[in-house]
Amino acid sequence: MDPFDLAQDFIECAVASRDHDVIAARFAHVAEHLGFEYWACCSHVDPSNPPEEAVLLRKYPRAWEDECYDRGTSRGDPVLQYAERTLIPFHWDDPAFLRSLDEQQHAILMRARACGLLHGFTVPIHPPWSASLTKASCSVVTSSARVAPERYQVIQLISLYLYNAMSHPCHSHGLSTASLTERERQCLELVARGKSDWIIGQLLKISEHTVHRHIETAKRRLGVSTRVQVILRAIELRQISFGDVIRSHKIRGDR
Repeated sequence: MDPFDLAQDFIECAVASRDHDVIAARFAHVAEHLGFEYWACCSHVDPSNPPEEAVLLRKYPRAWEDECYDRGTSRGDPVLQYAERTLIPFHWDDPAFLRSLDEQQHAILMRARACGLLHGFTVPIHPPWSASLTKASCSVVTSSARVAPERYQVIQLISLYLYNAMSHPCHSHGLSTASLTERERQCLELVARGKSDWIIGQLLKISEHTVHRHIETAKRRLGVSTRVQVILRAIELRQISFGDVIRSHKIRGDR
């Protein structure tokens, strides 16, 4: 199955299912299909005494699990600490990330690599839907340094759905069913591709102000308050398709 269709399939599962085991298994299937041997989606809490609402999902090498247990490494994990300071997904090989590490953190990263955690990618998660939830992150790891960029894009989006689904004991199915206009959908698809209001206006031949108005109207229609939330909600409601957004990006190219 195409990676983007696989992502859409996972999103539909995460939205519709109430079974956390099913959702976690589906995410593991997607990660494996994309070439990631290991992954974790965790609230940033003390794993030895987690609060009831914490999410603690891990598929890491046994050697690293033993390392964390014996040394208490998770408390000083440089990946988790960096994820708390940034909103931007990052690779563990990124120079900016590596420069931020002190000697002890470098040592932890080297031990992780010795255990088989080689090329990692982490999505910071700062839950906007509940101020009571702690910060979190979702990481995937591969042994290959050559992974197609669009596969990381898939992980970036479905990580948010995974954490959202796992941090809610019962999903609410009373979501808004309001339909977006064609222009609102076009604007949201371009926002999902990382375009600014000005660039969207140039592509659609409308003013930057009009683009902003369409996005704000879409947020009100779908009952959300941020751009990230409106993209997630629009995909949940099949107003836009994640696969279509990425495929159109590949076909047309950036401008």
